[in-house]
Amino acid sequence: MTVEDRGVRSQGNAYLNAIGTALPEHEVHELFVAYAPRLLGNDRDLRLFRRMALRSGIERRYSVLGPDPRADRLDDAGLYQNGAFADTAARMAVFEAHALGLATRAVAALGLERPNDVTHLIVVSCTGLYAPGLDLALIERLGLADTVERTVVGFMGCYAAINALRLARHIVRGTPEARVLVVSIELCTLHLQETSDLEQVLSFLLFGDGCAAALVSGERAGLCLGSSTTLLDRSAADLITWRIGAGGFDMRLGGEVPQRLGAVLAAHGRELPPDRSVHETSWAVHPGGRSVLDAVERGLALLPDQLSASRAVLCRYGNMSSASVLFVLEALLRQGVESPGCAMSFGPGLSLEAIRFAPADA
Repeated sequence: MTVEDRGVRSQGNAYLNAIGTALPEHEVHELFVAYAPRLLGNDRDLRLFRRMALRSGIERRYSVLGPDPRADRLDDAGLYQNGAFADTAARMAVFEAHALGLATRAVAALGLERPNDVTHLIVVSCTGLYAPGLDLALIERLGLADTVERTVVGFMGCYAAINALRLARHIVRGTPEARVLVVSIELCTLHLQETSDLEQVLSFLLFGDGCAAALVSGERAGLCLGSSTTLLDRSAADLITWRIGAGGFDMRLGGEVPQRLGAVLAAHGRELPPDRSVHETSWAVHPGGRSVLDAVERGLALLPDQLSASRAVLCRYGNMSSASVLFVLEALLRQGVESPGCAMSFGPGLSLEAIRFAPADA
């Protein structure tokens, strides 16, 4: 475990000023629920899948891929044809074709008034990559200065946006005039696998596409970003894995994740709130799944409504990997944050990444 200074405020504060979000146009949750029986090999697995779908806490998920009316194909890009799912190159071509447009919409929703004032750009994704990459494409599309300093946070998994906020905070604290644009984009639906493994098919039930953009600066508005914490359960490192294969990126999400995560939080969760009790803390928790949120609630002994923003994001959009926690923070900003809080996400490792925050005007 690593812990920075405990206080939320110190000289040279960094503020999360605003967040903008964007979704693709295609709603695909029910489409996948109807398609999944083709992948599963026996009645027992099918019954379990249907039961878990009803209990998932998800009503909608979105994808850059549209449906295909032909019975042997799932999508209009031709990635998922029965017996011939696309290779990684084809999936990355779709990522490249769609990522810039979705990211541009998220930045537009952010309301970036002075693009030329952006000094740093951090792009986050674990579902796609190419070079010259999305960072350079965004500079051209948004009209950012050629002198913008770029960083790509890649392939870290669902907690990567917390790492990006931590980096943005360090940049602003070191250079108070910096204005850091963070763009987290995940096209998770590009990585469906043709498999009869129930655990893997259940993981596909969770994920959707989405993008969030955030501005971090020294301007006192939004949320003051505080210190950060990393918690690792190295004995559970094989429970979440994410590897590049010939047929896309291959995720393994073990069924023991909620239990192990709950145990880590029960043991160390009291270290996460910014010098107050868990019940006096605002929580922005990555909606990794209903069972994950239930485990967080139990592990931290939270009140039932303290994860309402996370559960709402899960219900409306599913798990959008790294972008999800920014969607939760955006919801909290809209509602109004009245007390100091903690944002956290989980992923391969098994790792928990957290960053503290407080209302800018507190």
